[in-house]
Formats: sequence, structure tokens, C-alpha cells
Amino acid sequence: MKVENKAEADITTHDQNPYIIVKSLLKESVQTLGLNENVYHLLKKPMRVFEVAVPVRMDNGEIRNFTGYRSQHSDVLGPTKGGIRFHPSVTLDEVKALSIWMSMKSAILDLPLGGGKGGVIVDPNELSERELEDLSRTYIRSITPIIGPEKDIPAPDVNTNPEIMGWMLDEFDKLRGYNIPGMLTGKPLIIGGSQGRIAATGRGVVFTIREAAKHLGLELSEATAAIQGFGNVGSMTAKFLHQLGVKIVAITDAKGGIYKKDGFDIPALLDFVKGGNTASEYTEGDSITNEEMFGLPVDILIPAAIENQVTKETAPFIQAKILAEAANGPTTPAGDKILEEKDIFVIPDILCNAGGVTVSYFEWVQNAMNYYWKESEVNEKLEERIVKGFERVLSIRNEKKSSMRDAAYIAAIKHLVKAFHARGWIKETVE
Repeated sequence: MKVENKAEADITTHDQNPYIIVKSLLKESVQTLGLNENVYHLLKKPMRVFEVAVPVRMDNGEIRNFTGYRSQHSDVLGPTKGGIRFHPSVTLDEVKALSIWMSMKSAILDLPLGGGKGGVIVDPNELSERELEDLSRTYIRSITPIIGPEKDIPAPDVNTNPEIMGWMLDEFDKLRGYNIPGMLTGKPLIIGGSQGRIAATGRGVVFTIREAAKHLGLELSEATAAIQGFGNVGSMTAKFLHQLGVKIVAITDAKGGIYKKDGFDIPALLDFVKGGNTASEYTEGDSITNEEMFGLPVDILIPAAIENQVTKETAPFIQAKILAEAANGPTTPAGDKILEEKDIFVIPDILCNAGGVTVSYFEWVQNAMNYYWKESEVNEKLEERIVKGFERVLSIRNEKKSSMRDAAYIAAIKHLVKAFHARGWIKETVE
């Protein structure tokens, strides 16, 4: 019998549990702002968490019953919003933490959305296409009572994509009896998706790197970078950095890594990956391990894979000037402390990878209007939001003499506190 829940073998320590980490960051930021502890109590728990059974009839006739989750953190600014991930290491605490991070992202970028996140404990690589479609449709049926364009709006995440979103949208529409394109985002263009959505997270990462480089006086056309993870976010980040003249000298993925001192031909590598290969199988470079990549003397290091990668073990070897958190929660508290001591400029995840939720917001708006923008318009609006968010966080960092991470949480919490006050949930507010 296959093991369906690998949580026991994954996040076990406080330093690596994302829910404990995010609660600690929230508490510190509330204290820094001098706010009543009631604010922390409003923020520390999702307002609603759903656990559902996801039974799937396998191709051999066996029924496997997977476990799914949906966490909705806060709807004080608007309906909750966040992706759905299919991964064997999904845990309830991970989904809770990710929903809180989504609230923070929306608040920093002034989006009228709250934070949500969903997941199913499954390795999709073990499923046939029919089994994967059945899983997708069954999961969305299970959470239908708590989602919808005015309640909670799902989107793609780890191991989910526009095709899966299309199945989910179709299932939701069947249950409701009419077409509701705004019930989720990241879907195919033909059924209401937005131009620019697939590349949005990576594009947003590069906008924040560009702004950080300006602040540090780093010339990107002379800079080098290393990227951990070459999925959608990592590959799009590589594409746009290459267009700015940055040399991508190292890339790692789940199967290994590649290194080339003079930088990779990124368009050729992207074509290679599109052919069904992994980046680490590319032969135009030398093999490199994840640990070796973290220690390279590059200007920009981009963790774009999973949580808990920059730790007390890996952080001491990092030499980069900029660490751009394209993944969610890639840095542990112990790793973060070392980065601060080394004076590495960190672009925190709740700012760095907020491009995806921003263009998902644009998609939701376009669905409501039934009028769609050109890709150039989407990218222009995305750039404006990301740059304003970066400037907001950098201003707080300079004012408070804090880290960028602390500044990002302060920016988000200030925004949420104003909404709490406006609704009468708390008496105090902030300037």
C-alpha cells in the first residue's frame, strides 16, 4: 500500500514549521508597531480551515482516498485568494501558513483580496491523466460550499496548471448550472484566463530584483545569478533576467544541477525543457549540487523551489548580494539571522513572488467585466503594483532601520489594521 501522507517525515521542528514561523513574524511585527495584542490574535489563525476526503477510482479499479485542505485566512479586504498545490508533503500547517502569506502579499500590493490556499496530499506523477482529472474534479466538488468569486478564488500552485484549472472550472460550473469564469484564476485563455498570467510570478520576481539592484547600485548587465528550481517561476525568472543581461551561471532542480561560468543560453535551455527534459539534464554545463550552488560567488541567488532551503547549514556559504525569495518560505529563522549578519539584501517572499496573485487579481477583474486586456496592459499594471509595493517596503526598512522581511510584514499589517478598524473589529489604527 502506498503512503499518502508524508507529513511525519517532513516539517518537524519549530525552525522549519512554516505556520510557527509566520506566527512568530506576525507577533514581532505587531509588537514593533506598538499595537494591542488583539491584532496578533486576529491575524494568527485562519478564519476557516476545511479538510476534505478526495476519493479517486484508480485505473486498476482500486479506490484511493486522498486528503485535501483549504485554508481561508482573512476576508477583511475582500474574498480570499490563493493557489491549490498537489504534493506528497502537503500538511495542514503548511496550507495555513501559505494562506497567511497570501493575505500579506495582497495587503502589501493594495489588492482587495484576502489570503487562501489549498492542497491535496498526492504525488501527481504517480497518477494517469484520467486519475489526475478525477482527483481535480473531486477536490473542487468537495470544497465547492466555501469557494466562488465572492468568497474564495483558487489558482494554480505547485504541480497544478491551466489545464487542471480548466477541469476545476468545468466541474464548478456543472454544479452551479452556468458559467462562472471568475471562480478561479490561472485558467486557459479561451475560457477566461488572462494574458500574462503564466509568466506573472517570474516577471514580478525580476521587477523586485531590478529595483533592489537600483537601490544597491548593482549593474544588472554585469551581474551573475544562480537559481534553485526551474519550474514555472524559476524558468520565467531566468528568461526575464537573461533579457536584462544577467548571466545565469547555475540552475538546480529536484534531479540535480548544472553550472556554466560564462552563463547559459537561456532561450536554448528553455527549449530543451519544453521538450520534456529537466534543466539538470542539459549537457551544456558541468554538474553541480544544491549545496555547491548556494556557495557560488554570484550577485543574485534565487530560491524558487520549496520551503526551508536557506538554513543555518546553507546560509553561511551564501555570497550573493541579493537573495530573492521566489519560493514561499525558503528561509528559516536561523538562516534569516545569518543573512542579516552577512548584510545580504533579502527580497522577502511576500513581496518578491507577489506577481502571481497580482495578475490573478487582474484576471478576476477581467472576468467580472467580461472584457480582456492586452498582455502589454497587464504587464504594465503588474510593474506599477510591484514597484509601488517595493518602494513601500523599502521606505519602512529605511525608516525603522529594520530588515526587508520585517519591513514587509509591517507594511502588510498596517494595511490590514486599517481595514480591521474601518470594519469596527478593533478600536485602534495606524498611520
